[in-house]
Amino acid sequence: MADTVLYEVGDGLATITLNRPEAMNALNIATKVALRDAVRTAAEDDSVRAVLLTAAGDRAFCVGQDLKEHIGLLAQDRETGTSHTMSTVREHYNPIVRALTEMPKPVVAGVNGVAAGAGFGFALAADFRVVADTAAFNTSFAGVALTADSGISWTLPRVVGPARAADLLLFPRSVKAQEAYELGIANRLVPAGELRAEAEKVARALAEGPTVAYAAIKEAVAYGFSHSLAETLEKEDELQTRAGRSADHVIAVEAFVNKEKPKYLGR
Repeated sequence: MADTVLYEVGDGLATITLNRPEAMNALNIATKVALRDAVRTAAEDDSVRAVLLTAAGDRAFCVGQDLKEHIGLLAQDRETGTSHTMSTVREHYNPIVRALTEMPKPVVAGVNGVAAGAGFGFALAADFRVVADTAAFNTSFAGVALTADSGISWTLPRVVGPARAADLLLFPRSVKAQEAYELGIANRLVPAGELRAEAEKVARALAEGPTVAYAAIKEAVAYGFSHSLAETLEKEDELQTRAGRSADHVIAVEAFVNKEKPKYLGR
């Protein structure tokens, strides 16, 4: 994996760090490929029980597409009569978002600064967002005559509601950390200097938790958004049966009866 994205695993937690602070962690091709591969690796690794997605530096989580690279690629497309540049949605953004949202383990985003465009989309694809009080969010797309990508047309309305999502997409602006917290974009708001420690604390707590149950919760919530109540009740039955058969459920019940703290195995 390229050094534009750092990947490390310890005690069941995979930490993925966007590492282009000098470019506000903008997404050039190398970074998108490395991020896609890192997220897929974490999703497929059974030893990983939670993921922390964060970024280097203190100015930006990710400002989205690297427009300096992008404008050069657009020029190449014009010269050759092709449209390869926009294939990045299919080749990079979509696989990244699907891996984040569909992996059977919780994902925490530690948002240390500006999250714009696809950076905003990736933060929303996480299950829980710990946000620095100096951070800000911006959809950005309409500002460069583009439509939504990185899943944000699906995730943003589910977080803030369709009307507010339309406002933020049609009229891009900087949503400061406090407003983001009030809108539900940020789950937890912390002083900037405490961001990394708090995000790691949350992610490690999830890495030590009942992984099978967490996977079922993610699946149930996603399913319920697009299915009827009757269908969702059937899905809950299926998922609860799965969770009830897990070793962690037995551990939890025994620990409760014995008034002890459970030590989960993640299976």
